[in-house]
Amino acid sequence: MSYIKKVLAELDNSTCAIDKNFTQAVKEVLDSVSPVLDNNPVYEKEKILERLISPERIIKFKVTWLDDNNEIQLNTGYRIQFNSTLGPYKGGLRFHPTVNEDILKFLAFEQTFKNALTGLPIGGGKGGSDFNPKGKSDREIMKFCYAFMEELSKYIGSEIDIPAGDIGVGGTEIGYLYAKYKKIKNSYNNGSLTGKPIEFGGSLLRKQATGYGVVYFINEMLRDYYTSEEPLKGKTVTVSGAGNVAIYTCEKLSQLGAKAITVSDSKGTIYDKDGIDIFLLKELKETKKSLEEYVLRYPNAVYIKSTDYDVNQHPVWNIPCDIAIPCATQNELTETDAKNLYKNGCRFIMEGANMPTTKAAFSFIQTETDIVFGPAKAVNAGGVATSQIEMSQNASMLSWTEEKVDEKLKEIMRNIYINIKSVAVKYDKKENLALGANIAGFLKVADSQLKTGIY
Repeated sequence: MSYIKKVLAELDNSTCAIDKNFTQAVKEVLDSVSPVLDNNPVYEKEKILERLISPERIIKFKVTWLDDNNEIQLNTGYRIQFNSTLGPYKGGLRFHPTVNEDILKFLAFEQTFKNALTGLPIGGGKGGSDFNPKGKSDREIMKFCYAFMEELSKYIGSEIDIPAGDIGVGGTEIGYLYAKYKKIKNSYNNGSLTGKPIEFGGSLLRKQATGYGVVYFINEMLRDYYTSEEPLKGKTVTVSGAGNVAIYTCEKLSQLGAKAITVSDSKGTIYDKDGIDIFLLKELKETKKSLEEYVLRYPNAVYIKSTDYDVNQHPVWNIPCDIAIPCATQNELTETDAKNLYKNGCRFIMEGANMPTTKAAFSFIQTETDIVFGPAKAVNAGGVATSQIEMSQNASMLSWTEEKVDEKLKEIMRNIYINIKSVAVKYDKKENLALGANIAGFLKVADSQLKTGIY
């Protein structure tokens, strides 16, 4: 039995059925790195795979808080400190009712390799809670954040673990979390969290960074397929999601001459053949209004309620396009969706969210099509890259201009693409960016771990 098969068999025996997202992520990476392992027995001798797929620390805690009616509410908080080989743990906090240990383990595992691809000295982690900020008052959100940080503060710091935002955690939540952290520690250690408001240590472009980074990666990649200096110009793009990643992906696409024609949330999808109005989209999301109100302003646009979706497929992926960018959540793009995209002429699928493509869809894309697939750990690395830029500014007590941050973000995304493409070419898989990303990230972390010995 090969080393990889042995490790996967042990994983299947040791993880319970609910760890399906984590197991899916591990198998996708390990299936890619066999060309490296086959010629390097030292990885098996030193049990590198076993060490890489095991979190260094799983922290789980109770969060007790009072709602506006002075009734006691209970939630569960988590922090998965997955791997610190390259630097302090770095990864977002997610507040959403679906949050559980399995989802956070998968996200922290992926974060480890994503962070490695940036070339920056940061390890991988992830955290959050099953708290749902939707429908809560600002005061309830504040009280929950304070209660959450009471426990989380024991495990984080600028040289240990630096959380940021994720789904359900934006500048407002980070502001509350940081205020409580500062009070607990009696220290203005503003490098302890990233994604902070500009007024006290945040970085310009942090809100836009993941979406902008997605588009910078795509723009660099398209230069290998088109001779134009503006390879995105005239391209039609379908995008899912309506959070920061989707919004700022659409915005940067528009700035570079492409046209995003869809967005979506849990309640429905907007299709606007003339291109999504970014200003209206921001207005709807910032005022917490339904996407359905988009068609009141643009009656030629179409709103499709989620209750009207066909089984096992999403309308966003059944519209002709040049490029598809899933930006919503994990496992949102099914095999049926992938087949619809291919049938309708899409030749580029770029993952804006974390692992948004199901295992079956990924297999179909890689084996049955000529679609160029951009994996999340490379494509959406712009957010964590800009978080590290924020850390650099905090450490030096400086504030960079928007132009400087943007140029640094472009450089990081360009280097990620060049790196994973060169690794794919080295292993005779020129178009397989997923393989290139997995091997490049694996080598960075695994080789560093070999050099640190056993500790």
